[in-house]
Amino acid sequence: MLSSPMPSETRIAIVTAAAARVGRRVAVNAILLATAATPLAAQAVPAGPATPVRDTTVIPDNRLFHRSDLYVAGAFAAVTVALLPLDRHFSQELRTEGLLQNRTVSWFADQGRWIGGPGMLIIGGSMYAAGRVGGIPKLAEIALHGTEAVVVGQAFSNVIKNLAGRARPFAAADTNAHDFDFGRGFQSRDFKSFPSGHATSAFAGAAAVVAETNEWWPHTTWYVAPVMFGGATMVGLSRMYHEQHWASDIVMGAAIGTFAGLKTVRFNHTRTGNKVDRILLGTRVTPTANGAALGYSLTF
Repeated sequence: MLSSPMPSETRIAIVTAAAARVGRRVAVNAILLATAATPLAAQAVPAGPATPVRDTTVIPDNRLFHRSDLYVAGAFAAVTVALLPLDRHFSQELRTEGLLQNRTVSWFADQGRWIGGPGMLIIGGSMYAAGRVGGIPKLAEIALHGTEAVVVGQAFSNVIKNLAGRARPFAAADTNAHDFDFGRGFQSRDFKSFPSGHATSAFAGAAAVVAETNEWWPHTTWYVAPVMFGGATMVGLSRMYHEQHWASDIVMGAAIGTFAGLKTVRFNHTRTGNKVDRILLGTRVTPTANGAALGYSLTF
């Protein structure tokens, strides 16, 4: 049975529908191919010049001295010079009959004389021993660096004392506060007034302890500093009370001691592992039934 020929309009409609389906498939495939190729194309394109990245690395400041030290030293020197005309007046004010007969003032003055003398070394040595025996390394470190500061401060102070040759208040002729004679300090302790060695030691220890505690426990500085520097000031006043120093001697001693304390601590913290620290902070003292055993943990 022969089929009747398909009308031309029907054939055109079928061909058109088939072409439309093929066109849609081609379009979809083209979109998918373009989507997949986009990341590859982005990678293939050479990148432009990279944006420079700022180096934010902080370089540690290991300098021992700074320009600001000159300003502080200049301020201390200015105060010392300004006090020279007033030295005699302050000496008389601290040695009135009422103060000399006051037992409480006299007792504090005696304590200040001891603390600024052998007391600083005894206290430092005791704290160091307690830190080593008790296994408290921070206490031992504070004591060691504080004692080092006292030694450094005394070294500078004694050189100036001997060269300045200033008469102490009790030895000054006619209470002359300006009795200087270059090199006379080598002859007698009566002419070693400038600067005060006791004030140097007291302020060196105070500055070192404040600097160390500020490193370990910054929140304690607000009450450690007044106690330490207040005690150091008492030492200085006690030397005036005992007619051993003038006010300007105390200020210069405080300046030398403060610098010695701060710079000693800074030296040890910016140059960790120095030989003195390795030897003395590496020493271990262990209590035993028969006394104490001494051992070393030393690294060169």
